[in-house]
Amino acid sequence: MSAPRISFEFFPPKTLDASFRLWETTRMLAPLRPDFVSVTYGAGGTTRQLTHEAVTTIGRSFGLNVAAHLTCVDASRAETLEIARAYAAAGVSEIVALRGDPPKGQGKFRPREDGFANALELIAALKDEGDFTLRVGAYPERHPESGDADADIAWLKRKFEAGADSAITQFFFEAETFLRFRDKAQKAGIDGDKILPGIIPIENWHGIRRFAQATGATVPGWMDDAFEKAARDGREQLLATALCTELCDGLLSEGVDALHFYTLNHAHLTRDVCYALGVKPAVALQNVA
Repeated sequence: MSAPRISFEFFPPKTLDASFRLWETTRMLAPLRPDFVSVTYGAGGTTRQLTHEAVTTIGRSFGLNVAAHLTCVDASRAETLEIARAYAAAGVSEIVALRGDPPKGQGKFRPREDGFANALELIAALKDEGDFTLRVGAYPERHPESGDADADIAWLKRKFEAGADSAITQFFFEAETFLRFRDKAQKAGIDGDKILPGIIPIENWHGIRRFAQATGATVPGWMDDAFEKAARDGREQLLATALCTELCDGLLSEGVDALHFYTLNHAHLTRDVCYALGVKPAVALQNVA
């Protein structure tokens, strides 16, 4: 089995310490030569400028293909497209186009009267705006605001029809979750090869568990037991590496050839899993300025 294509997600730092951590994470993972790396956008557009700075700095300093997240939240259509034009001017040609989460405390997404109402409108406008590669979100389990899984598939198909080039899924813990979703998408006429599975290495089980509950991802009961036993023996990192590698192996054995890692700005576990999958550094990066 050949090594998979890989990509990574980072989030923009809000403190000096976080800036150093992102820099070190990028420095450690860049030699694995990912297809692209993406930089997230805070809820309510709270990290808009930080995202732009992180995107342009990573691209310039490490020579990576960087995809900038862009959402419909708390901005007019004109403001959103101006951000896209600024990315294009900086040489950024990939965008992860999302509706986005509502600002904290708002509860439900409410589009501005002069803003994009949903991801479909944003995708179509970006497609008209320029030569962007557009990636979108996908949900292997039901989106919290969706009626059912079939509605999620139908919505994803509309995203591709609007101009999306590929989709990145929410994370999941068992390979079968993604494979069932991919099969349903293919039956609906979506090219399964254009759907990238989102993989989250478990740096901290309790934190990831809370994250999963907030996003609607199913948490298998056996994982609670496994991490509880591992914690008693001080083997959490060994277990996390083994489980993530096993998950990826299960996907690769079923024809998946690309994996997208949610790094949470931690490099070691993601790097170790990539090594286990046969992804090796192409060349060490030195004297990065």
